[in-house]
Amino acid sequence: MRRAAVPRLLTAACLAVSATACSSAPGSSTPDTFSVWDPYPQFAAGSDWVRTIEGCAAQAGVKVQRQAYDTTDLTGKVLLAAQQRTAPQVLVVDNPVVSTLAEAGVLRSNSDVGLDASQASPNLVAAGTSNGQTYGTPIGANTLALYYNKAVLGAAGVDPASVTDWASLDAALGKVKAAGKKGITFSAIGTEEGSFQFLPWFWGSGATLTDLSSADAVSALTLWKSWLDKGLAPNSVVGNTQTTSWQEFATGEYAFAENGTWQLQNAKKAGFEYGVIAIPGRTGGTAPAPTGGEFVTVPMQDDKGTETKAAQIVTCLTAPDRVLATVTALTYVSAVPSVREQQVAASPELKVWVDAVQNAKGRTGDNLGTRYPRISQPLWGAVQAALTGAKTPEAALKDAQAAAASAK
Repeated sequence: MRRAAVPRLLTAACLAVSATACSSAPGSSTPDTFSVWDPYPQFAAGSDWVRTIEGCAAQAGVKVQRQAYDTTDLTGKVLLAAQQRTAPQVLVVDNPVVSTLAEAGVLRSNSDVGLDASQASPNLVAAGTSNGQTYGTPIGANTLALYYNKAVLGAAGVDPASVTDWASLDAALGKVKAAGKKGITFSAIGTEEGSFQFLPWFWGSGATLTDLSSADAVSALTLWKSWLDKGLAPNSVVGNTQTTSWQEFATGEYAFAENGTWQLQNAKKAGFEYGVIAIPGRTGGTAPAPTGGEFVTVPMQDDKGTETKAAQIVTCLTAPDRVLATVTALTYVSAVPSVREQQVAASPELKVWVDAVQNAKGRTGDNLGTRYPRISQPLWGAVQAALTGAKTPEAALKDAQAAAASAK
């Protein structure tokens, strides 16, 4: 999942019917051509990704018809297709959506189709686990860290290695402001992107998504609010997407920007020297950042043989010997530890991202599943309310917890 685009929990008709009614695939025998849907419209025919799909389909003895959708549209289209019994045989979907589709009866569990996700890191697999069952295999992950401008920090006398907790980050931002530059930019927009960017600070405080109003949670929101109050972060963060906050950082005026692996190519073209450090926890260490990225899954079909062959394609697509080219094209960190080692060997600057992914958490983890969107929306609303001054952090998060608890 790139740029944290998480579709809303949908109330499509498929959610109201039984799993049997949501099973799909025309006919009762294995087709000669398998449909693969993914959220990568940027990859055209002839790309490494499409060639990999075609190769895996050929290995399974079928042809492939690939359809790419924007990630924000894909969930709704899959739910509708499942209701009409025309779901694809293989589906690549944003990791927080897996539990939604599983609960709707759209996906087959790994145990049903003989799919093995054990080669991937457990913290990444957790995002595809619901009610004790795992659905699909992660193809890779992206997450968040802090980019920094070497010249800005150097002029302010700040060693980036000294930023190890919230207090040292605050001190660094203060020095940058005193030197006449700008501190930190991030996305606090009232969408899933805002929650995505807030979560490292929320989790880094020790807070959990089951209690949005805890003292730890309040400390995280108070930190962000203090940056605006002290002029260490711009008021524009309340409307910033991750793209617009990156554009602010790219001006060369800011010391830090919270952003993801997908900005690496833009960072190399920024015109100034940059570095990357992990987002620190409140008292030190690396804060858990949310995982972005997709799972390759098997939607329910009318024919068991079709599901078995689809699982073979999924296994091929996520195999260590094939996935390196794909995750490189996506600027993802591989879900497979051995492939990560190859990535770092080829590009040592990825080391900090590998460390961040190893410490990352799935947004639907802790068995939240489809509850996550009902928690995330009040959370980003609380962030907006606090940063605009409409409510104190304490009041904003208290109201958010009440809203999350009452949501159906």
